Amino acid sequence: MKKKSLELAKESLRIEANDILSVLDYMDWEAFGKAVDTIAKADRIITTAAGASGVAAKKFQHSLCCIEKPCQFMSPAEAVHGGLGCVQKGNVVIMVSRGGKTVELLPIIDVVKKKGATLIGVTENINSPLGEASDIILPLKIGRESDKYNVMATTSYVVTVAIFDALLAAIMEETDYQVEQFALIHPGGAVGERLNK
Repeated sequence: MKKKSLELAKESLRIEANDILSVLDYMDWEAFGKAVDTIAKADRIITTAAGASGVAAKKFQHSLCCIEKPCQFMSPAEAVHGGLGCVQKGNVVIMVSRGGKTVELLPIIDVVKKKGATLIGVTENINSPLGEASDIILPLKIGRESDKYNVMATTSYVVTVAIFDALLAAIMEETDYQVEQFALIHPGGAVGERLNK
């Protein structure tokens, strides 16, 4: 490996670690608390996003299911071809878009509002279509992506996951989630083996 390659690898770790820590300073904790309360009480939760944000949204969907909060990921492509039928009044839709104006998400925003679901937006641009339509906005800010061209969804991806993990930690406490519940639904793997001894 070239010396420069190693330097860039280490710099990537520094950039991402610093931007995760910065969430503590800029997060709107009142909005965060509202998001926790809303998700904790929801009968159904839907996450949606495109690209790397979609991967983060899928991970959060899985995490919520692991703490017995019924959740599904809705692909933007499937959403506009009938998938939006899963959204009902009283549901919670969590949408991620760093710029807040991802073209594939705009029709979804409109339908979610018309159907009376609560929209939680995770975005860097509060003046975007997503920011303006959201009932609750969780800010996402990064200094730069960690690749040398500042174009790959690197820092923004890990910060999004970190915000979702923080929500998860709070929701587990709010709902008094017990490890015995996790043991029941996670019999597989090393974790399942350890919990079910």
